[in-house]
Amino acid sequence: MLRCLAMSVLLLGSAAHAADPAITDNDKYKVRFENDRVRVLEYTDKPGEKTHQHEHPAFVLYAVSPFKRRLTLPDGKVLTREFKAGDVMWSEAQAHVGENVGELPTHVIMIEMK
Repeated sequence: MLRCLAMSVLLLGSAAHAADPAITDNDKYKVRFENDRVRVLEYTDKPGEKTHQHEHPAFVLYAVSPFKRRLTLPDGKVLTREFKAGDVMWSEAQAHVGENVGELPTHVIMIEMK
């Protein structure tokens, strides 16, 4: 019984972190700073690249470079986002798959709230 409980805790812990973009797409997301209030991520990709499904808590996004991407939400809704360098946006928490559908690489800084 104790062994079964321990395995359940381990599996739940792994599932909870499975949607963390720094884990699901560690080739694209880099943690640049983290404390008990925020986590700062740097994200880069190339045209045509796609992420795995992942989640973000509420966040601020700063576009270092211009880009265009498609976000597919868990309910199947598709959003297209286009940013110019220097654009800043706020987003509530969300889960999505992101795809670079533009002609330029994506480069953003994200500040996730805790």
